[in-house]
Amino acid sequence: MLGTGGIAMRRQMRHRVTAALGGILLLFTLVAAVLVATGAVNMTSAERPEHYMDILFVDDGPHVDRDGDGIEDGQDILEAALAYVRTRPRYRSAYYANGYPDDGFGVCTDVVAFALRDAGYDLQRLIADDIAAATEAYDVETPDAAIDFRRTGNQLVYFERHAQRLTNNPEDLSSWQPGDIVMFEGHVGIVSDYRNSRGTPYVIHHQSAFQLRYEEDLLESRRGDIVGHFRMAG
Repeated sequence: MLGTGGIAMRRQMRHRVTAALGGILLLFTLVAAVLVATGAVNMTSAERPEHYMDILFVDDGPHVDRDGDGIEDGQDILEAALAYVRTRPRYRSAYYANGYPDDGFGVCTDVVAFALRDAGYDLQRLIADDIAAATEAYDVETPDAAIDFRRTGNQLVYFERHAQRLTNNPEDLSSWQPGDIVMFEGHVGIVSDYRNSRGTPYVIHHQSAFQLRYEEDLLESRRGDIVGHFRMAG
């Protein structure tokens, strides 16, 4: 039988082991967080979520094929967005002299910019031209074509001026079509063709280095955060 001193020593040893294990776990967590945050490790999956239902709706247009490839813009934009996230870009905000990121990194606006570019809409040129033509509409002190098109505020202004504006209500299911653009406060994504069990479409987006999937169920949980819903109109 252990005496009082022996029991105290065992308790002290357990405390030391627990503290050591806690320290190791904390160090591991910090290292993992740094690796993910710096893009050294990418934890975001390009695997598509479960698709629950196909919604049949009246497509009231516009029927536009901007790049003349025989695929209408909505489908073109959707396919390009999915192709972009399949490259599994790592999250990092940085400046690129040529505009479009070319090193495997990106942010939310790049999902939209790359998707639209492949459908025939070069947002870098379009937004630069629009800022030059209507400077007062944009909150830009010194225009810079290399970065202006990658800012959510500028994308919002451009879409408000040149795209078809649609409802922000996620419950109006027939109004949300694949390839639409949804703007949140400080964030943007592309509407998916996959839908959850209630028929609400997922959103293809890139918001964080710690994001689990590029395609997520956002519209209902962030409905109060939606500031715009748009469809390219040629």
